[in-house]
Amino acid sequence: MEQKTHVHAEEGKQDIMITREFDLPLELLFKAYADPEIVEQWMGTKVLKLENKNHGSYQFETTDPKGNKHGFHGTIHEFCLNRKITRTFEMENTPFAVQLEFLEFEELTQETSRLKMHIVFKSVAHRDQMLQLPFIQGINMAHNRLQDILNKLK
Repeated sequence: MEQKTHVHAEEGKQDIMITREFDLPLELLFKAYADPEIVEQWMGTKVLKLENKNHGSYQFETTDPKGNKHGFHGTIHEFCLNRKITRTFEMENTPFAVQLEFLEFEELTQETSRLKMHIVFKSVAHRDQMLQLPFIQGINMAHNRLQDILNKLK
């Protein structure tokens, strides 16, 4: 199956660019990142806290097939409705350092939109370590779920 979410990782750099076009109106795509109930559905995680505002924060928790809980959290530095979210992302109890994420939402037509994510890691080594995981397949699967779930809300 074609991967609709594109991940660009330039050799020797400590960041990645993720781009995905959705068959969704801009407002609905943005809502998928701002509405806790929708976030829980497409991310397959429990939203413990989601403060959508400048200087807000969030906390999510997921449970693996063995019943172990895994948390991740961050600070929302900038929240511009239907335009952008700038936030940190940290996985708890892992060797991965905090990363900085810039999410930009763009209207293409009344019924289509684009998400651009620029993720900056602490080092090239940290970025490469993340890319060795099934990160690319995982984000593509999550974005496919997002599209499927929001198609029902259109």
